[in-house]
Amino acid sequence: MGGMLGESKYEVLGKVPHEYTPKTILISLPVSVAEVTARIKAAGLSLPLIFKPDIGERGFMVMKVTNESEVKDYLKQVKVRFLVQDLVQLPLEFGVFYMRLPTDNKGKVISLVAKEMLFVTGDGKASLKELIFHSDRAKLQWHKLKNTFHDRLDRIIPLGETIELVSIGNHALGTRFINANHLITGKLSNTFDGISHQICGFYFGRFDLRCSSLENLYEGNVKIMELNGCGADPAHIYDRDFSLWKALGVLIAHWHRIFKIALANKKQGVNFVSHREAFALYRKFKSVVK
Repeated sequence: MGGMLGESKYEVLGKVPHEYTPKTILISLPVSVAEVTARIKAAGLSLPLIFKPDIGERGFMVMKVTNESEVKDYLKQVKVRFLVQDLVQLPLEFGVFYMRLPTDNKGKVISLVAKEMLFVTGDGKASLKELIFHSDRAKLQWHKLKNTFHDRLDRIIPLGETIELVSIGNHALGTRFINANHLITGKLSNTFDGISHQICGFYFGRFDLRCSSLENLYEGNVKIMELNGCGADPAHIYDRDFSLWKALGVLIAHWHRIFKIALANKKQGVNFVSHREAFALYRKFKSVVK
């Protein structure tokens, strides 16, 4: 199962039953704006959509694309084949980390993170630009936000009006990660047992998903945008109230689980990735993120 640098997001997501995933197409380079537009139309999709490289890390080059001009801009930047994915607009986003030993029939959810998108709220006095610079998280994204909201920066935002600045749930893009481990239940683990058993070779990783309510999360009525394997973190540790030492303890336990699953897989005939293969994956990744 994928999740390390250089592996295909599209191939990994393709292992997840389609009922759980948004419609996604893969586009290879070189390609023109007209060809991308035609592929989008043929797939029954329409802008806005999410564009993301078929290789990535920490939200690298993941963008919400709203028009053909932005498609053109994206093609100027991207250096590798990329995914075009239906924009999932369900209100709640979570990262659900699941594990199961290959020798076991039952697994469990070991981490649950809720994601609060980057937003500002109007006070009836400040412009959008001023609100962005009043926010410690938002001002760090100014180099992107000034382009996204170039035609609205001077607008006074009415009292109580909320503007979502970034729709992509990534820590590097300003999303706030909230420890939601208190919401982990036996029902949640059973639900993701059911989903995981439908994914060949999957024992360990994080489902990045959206849903309409907590009830739907527990029932498995979700849309999984990405499935990340052993390269993913138990992202609840990025809660701003989570201590460094506690986070280190979680990561040590996390790495130990990876080791146990790798050994169990080895005993069942699954070969380890060689140093040569690992370095090749790393070089491939670095060649497109410069």
